[in-house]
Amino acid sequence: MSTVEHSGAGSGALVGPGGGSTRDPVRTVVRGIGELLITAGLVVLLFVVYEVYVTDIMSAAKQRDATAVLDQQWEQSTPEAERERTENYNRPEGEGIAKMYIPAFGADYAFTILQGTTEKTLEIGPGRYLDSGEPGAPGNFAVAGHRVGKGAPFNDIDLLASCDAIVVETRFSWFVYRVLPKRDEVDSWATTKGADPRCAGTGPLGGEYSGVVGQQIVAPSDGSVILPVPGRVDLRPDKGEEVALMTLTTCHPRFSDRERLIVHAVMVKQWAKNPDRPGETPPELKETS
Repeated sequence: MSTVEHSGAGSGALVGPGGGSTRDPVRTVVRGIGELLITAGLVVLLFVVYEVYVTDIMSAAKQRDATAVLDQQWEQSTPEAERERTENYNRPEGEGIAKMYIPAFGADYAFTILQGTTEKTLEIGPGRYLDSGEPGAPGNFAVAGHRVGKGAPFNDIDLLASCDAIVVETRFSWFVYRVLPKRDEVDSWATTKGADPRCAGTGPLGGEYSGVVGQQIVAPSDGSVILPVPGRVDLRPDKGEEVALMTLTTCHPRFSDRERLIVHAVMVKQWAKNPDRPGETPPELKETS
């Protein structure tokens, strides 16, 4: 802001021969630049507050609504549906299809996974790539999510360690995925984490999947990471030969979309829900850190 200059003594103003005030053009320019920088800084600060905090609040409300709708759909059961217990993932863009839990992030980490990955959908929560596999099925169930702002469901997925559980709940089942070994763990897996009973079924994948590891960084244009065999654009295995994978994708590094952070996990267990025990949950949900 500009200041009013007085001609009286002690005011700090310059006094000319005739007693009138004069302006130092250099000081005026410097003051103007300073004011512009302060204003720009405030604008940037407000934008960051909006992106990181305000959008989180807005997304949390939308996520609660999506979860409530999904719960209502699951509760509206028919005798035929209960008898056949078949899942329905053929939902419109933006509707919930499943729930995701990552116990290592705490008992309160839970998000409804939506159908699709449009910007509008990802403002509500993590979204399933439409061309990817389905929860618990052979293939690659791929899910995208924001890392900063808009609920930031994948803010900390870089902290996931090999063997960490990713639990997916559907209407009739619980599917337990575990993060695959990271690249520097593959060679020593059998004598290190591979000896941990919790990691059963989570070792390095062989054959066509030998290049798939727990975490990688790729370019935003690399869509091969969500293929049935990640990274293999030349390969489409028969359904009976596909491994049941889950892939999480998000921007990298934080506050940037220059690259993509990828986490690959393999399904190790399926727990069918018992209609006589509606509150029963798989033991993996208790693996909180």
